Amino acid sequence: MAKPPQTVPLSDGRGVVVSFDDPRGIGIVRRDDGTDYPFHCTAIVDGTRTINVGTAVSFSVASGRMGRWEAVAISAGTE
Repeated sequence: MAKPPQTVPLSDGRGVVVSFDDPRGIGIVRRDDGTDYPFHCTAIVDGTRTINVGTAVSFSVASGRMGRWEAVAISAGTE
């Protein structure tokens, strides 16, 4: 049986949404240091399941379902 993914956030970041495919619900956040992290619409904290490209966000980085680092707990703004 496969080991479940680690869901504890490993680091926090700030960045900008650089792409978002609304029909598929997937996108990419670019951290201020230039690192890109994929995300799924369910990671958007406000529950809207959509976000505009160019939106400044704060987020955490965690190990995702596919064994790669993903953005989670995404919220608009950088408070």
